[in-house]
Amino acid sequence: MRDARGERLQVMLSPEELAALDDFRFKHRMPTRAAAIRELLKLGLSVAVVDGGAGVKSSDYGVFSRGPEGHKQSNNGSEEAE
Repeated sequence: MRDARGERLQVMLSPEELAALDDFRFKHRMPTRAAAIRELLKLGLSVAVVDGGAGVKSSDYGVFSRGPEGHKQSNNGSEEAE
């Protein structure tokens, strides 16, 4: 029987994070990005313990370090990392 997946989750990724996701997906011959994300989520939940403190922002969590400036808007309106 197929899993019931009634909740949709939108996640914004940097180009580097997307490349890492696609590398994982293709290395493990996974059919979709969604399948790769579910597998990485399962793996991460089985090993990681993260204690987010007060004042921690969503942008503080990521695969790659962005430095103190984080994302900045480019002239064409898209985000770019420094």
